[in-house]
Amino acid sequence: MLRQEYKFPPEQLVEAVLHGPASVNDFPRRMRDLVRRVLSLDVSRTRVVILGGGTGLSTVVGGNSQMKDWPDHAFGGLKRFFQKLDVVVCTTDDGGSTGQLVKQLPTIGIGDLRKSCLSLISADRLQKTYRLSPSEISGVVRVIQRIFNHRFKGSPADKRILRDPLQAVPAPLRRLCPMSLAAAFRELGGYVSEGGRGPAIEPAGHCLGNLLLTAAVFKAARGGARQAPDLSALRRGLDEVGSLIGVAPGCLHAATATPGQLKFRYANGVEVYGQSKSGGARRNFPVERVEAEFVAPPRVSSAALNAVRRADLIVFAPGSLYTSMIPVLQIRPITEAIRANRRALKILAANFWIQEGETDISPGNEGRGFLVSELIEAYDRNVPGGVRGLFQVVFSANLERIPGNVLRNYALEGKRPIHLDRGRVEGMGYQPIEATLFSPEQLKSSQVIHHDAEKFALSVRALVGARRFVKGFPARERGTEAARQDSPISGVRGPMLCDYHAGVRKALARKAFRPRLLERVMADLVWDNRDIQLRHLDYFKGVKVVRAGSWHRSTEWDNVLGYFDPDDRFLKIHETLVRRPERLREDLLIALGESLLGRYIESRRWIQNLSAVLRDARCYEIRLRSERDRGCFLNDRQLRDYLRLARMVPDRADPLTFRITINNNEGFLPPGLLFGLLYAWYLNNAYGGVMEYEMSLLKWPPHTLIPYQAQERVRKQALIAFFRNEVFGHGR
Repeated sequence: MLRQEYKFPPEQLVEAVLHGPASVNDFPRRMRDLVRRVLSLDVSRTRVVILGGGTGLSTVVGGNSQMKDWPDHAFGGLKRFFQKLDVVVCTTDDGGSTGQLVKQLPTIGIGDLRKSCLSLISADRLQKTYRLSPSEISGVVRVIQRIFNHRFKGSPADKRILRDPLQAVPAPLRRLCPMSLAAAFRELGGYVSEGGRGPAIEPAGHCLGNLLLTAAVFKAARGGARQAPDLSALRRGLDEVGSLIGVAPGCLHAATATPGQLKFRYANGVEVYGQSKSGGARRNFPVERVEAEFVAPPRVSSAALNAVRRADLIVFAPGSLYTSMIPVLQIRPITEAIRANRRALKILAANFWIQEGETDISPGNEGRGFLVSELIEAYDRNVPGGVRGLFQVVFSANLERIPGNVLRNYALEGKRPIHLDRGRVEGMGYQPIEATLFSPEQLKSSQVIHHDAEKFALSVRALVGARRFVKGFPARERGTEAARQDSPISGVRGPMLCDYHAGVRKALARKAFRPRLLERVMADLVWDNRDIQLRHLDYFKGVKVVRAGSWHRSTEWDNVLGYFDPDDRFLKIHETLVRRPERLREDLLIALGESLLGRYIESRRWIQNLSAVLRDARCYEIRLRSERDRGCFLNDRQLRDYLRLARMVPDRADPLTFRITINNNEGFLPPGLLFGLLYAWYLNNAYGGVMEYEMSLLKWPPHTLIPYQAQERVRKQALIAFFRNEVFGHGR
């Protein structure tokens, strides 16, 4: 049958297919005929590649394995229809269990690979591997789910469970596990246990499935735990674990075997590292750019690239825009392979909901979240070469089918939908498709809306049919109206994250911590804020807790309870902070920032009664030490630049003297305190909270400001640029 026979809108076809065979008679005759053809179309040989990360990817491949009832429908999703399915997974995650692993080992982020591995589980392969009856398969899937998703809580039983993962399963289920599977899990768990042949991993806080995958990969590596496993070791490790749980070998691919991390650039000019921090820092500015930086040019397996080049269908899974999708597409070999495949149908699946820290603030209108067109623009800004040739069809949720009371309840939780602005998306050259991609049954029972694996798979199947039978589908790409600016992508930055963490621990081990438990607090604080250079730790000797009765620091200018004492070079913390963990971290960061200035001041004083004209003003004056005596992170030029940005004016006759004149009732931040507050705020604006107020002027467009405010805005932008380039070294 020629595709030109039917002229129905593909969107109408998708909804008809989603209604199912029982509802076919509700449609006109020719639509009924088309739906029957699509539903009878054999897609088992259609070669499909899906790319992404996180829960969104694994959910549409084979269901969300973190849901309790997943074993009841573990064999649905895309894998049910498309037997030739390859999954390419993002590897720059650095949170949770994965974050602990990249801190300790030279490895990629493994957590999303675990989720996708579970989602690819096959009943036929389980049956053939363990000679199971149909009634036994469900029990084995439940065992695998419990083992892979078990999270260690730091209990005395953790090490025993790691050595024998079957102990993570309730006793009634254990007898359902095949003996050979239990033995294989014990071998992998023992490999990374204390006294095992591999790297010993303390299980507390980890996901057991992550440790089993890590064990398999490092067991296959030649360098042990000393260097990052290469592509072949990664392939063998994934296939070993996959074969144990019924996954076809060679279908699960890491986007790259090269470890890396993400760097975010916000619209206010702040540039910081860390995926896990992007949602929690609450920058209150849209993300302008994200960059995947690897320790070496990223290596991609030939199997993954061949799968992309030969695919009949390429799908970008629903998932986190900046932390799951764009990092994969910043690996040039993958993007080039997608563009080189001009035969495949290419689909971008948009998320249902905005995501805090990523799509909650629109670059064009900061008062609302993203529209679908803005998702496309974000791809265009951040992917090498823009979006041309990456996708033709954009999938979006049909929000009209979601009850208003459900949307209202989500809004009360701060969750807003990503609306399809159809006209603009079509004007950019893409074909928007709205569909009911959630389960109405789940909505009724739980009032929760997520991508439903079966609905998504049926929709994709309908589009494969539309491509074959519907005239004019997909619409020909006309490019995008977004103004793309090329940026350095897939950069190289060292050292390995585990080496960075080791360097932090080594630097801190040489310092005095009173009490010693503050060393762990400081190590975790630096790890969470990896823009802190190791050199930043050279300017203080240790950390002391000071009793309230001995706290003599003036509160005239601030209520910060941590500071750097240039006399003995200790960071000093008020004793009340020990019982307030978040405030302790904040004030430690402020004090650490202050320490970078060292002993830069030789003397300071207030000058009153300057003249009759200025009798209601006073002058704060500092005199600098000579450069060799400062013990300062900044060189002389940098220090002088900073002092000018802090509104300190150099004396014309004495280049070592700086002053600022203020009204007697005017507030003032001395340059040392200002440096510490800016240091903490730049790293995480949940800290140095006073600076969030000070920097709020940056949210106002320049044309709305009076001249004084406009000048202040320029100064504050310059302060951010100074910290970005000179303090944290991102501009070098």
